[in-house]
Amino acid sequence: MQMRARAYWLREPGLGEIREEAVPEPREGEVLVRTLHSGISRGTELLVHRGGVPRDQWKAMRAPFQEGDFPGPVKYGYLNVGIVERGPGELRGRTVFCLYPHQSAYVVPAAAVHPVPDDVPARRAVLAGTVETAVNALWDAAPLVGDRIAVVGGGMVGCCVAVLASRIPGAEVTLVDIDPARAATAAALRVDFAAPGLATGERDLVVHTSATGSGLRTAMDLLATDGTLLEMSWYGDARVEIELGGVFHSRRIDLRASQVGTVSPARAGRRSHADRLRLALELLRDPVFDVLLTGWSAFDDLPATMTALAAGAMPAELAHTIAYEEI
Repeated sequence: MQMRARAYWLREPGLGEIREEAVPEPREGEVLVRTLHSGISRGTELLVHRGGVPRDQWKAMRAPFQEGDFPGPVKYGYLNVGIVERGPGELRGRTVFCLYPHQSAYVVPAAAVHPVPDDVPARRAVLAGTVETAVNALWDAAPLVGDRIAVVGGGMVGCCVAVLASRIPGAEVTLVDIDPARAATAAALRVDFAAPGLATGERDLVVHTSATGSGLRTAMDLLATDGTLLEMSWYGDARVEIELGGVFHSRRIDLRASQVGTVSPARAGRRSHADRLRLALELLRDPVFDVLLTGWSAFDDLPATMTALAAGAMPAELAHTIAYEEI
């Protein structure tokens, strides 16, 4: 009898549903994974939810195991942690991370799953994709010992960047966000916090993750002469205006983009995507990342959860995970 699984699909912008799907028998070199947790990327996935992926980016923004096409119906997602139930002996019974959508069970090539270290809880491992994004950003930005760094935008990505940047010897790292509740988050992550109007400037590096025009302007204002502004936000089809007639020229600001789909050119010749993700999973041994696990809901409630997140009904949350079993 063919195995059945349940998967989350975006039927059309703004409307998701749970569908039943057939799961094939794993062949040689493949694994059958039973999902424990998946995670919602509040930036990319909510843009997908509202149909905000520009047509000229449909191909570039495909997830590794996406089915369907933008704007929908589409099965989209890439933060999945589960247990290998069938497959090669060295993987059978292992907890693994995979860039797979929200689905209760699935079959993929064995090379597509990445074993989670034994001392990393399965729910925390959902953050691997976000930590990997932060790793790539710091490879792009290449901050130095003692740098003064600001991260504008205290969401999942911004917090992960701040944590990793704070481990650079002598670095002064400040998380900048309009939400005063992020002060407690910053304290738990052992970095400084400031509201946009109170953040001090003369920063060697500013990383922007808020996906807002106001955040981008704040980020530029915080830079020292010859400083670097690393833009990590993805705006989708939203138009953003920024003034380039002021400090951009007078301070000789270096404006760069960072995107996780490509390994940073600074490491591309020596690191693969798998190497980068393996590093992210190792970094997740630190329990400080549990601070980011602020909300969860059951898989059956995922359509309603996506709608609520898109509507801003859960504004204070960072990483929202989906449980496929009771936790």
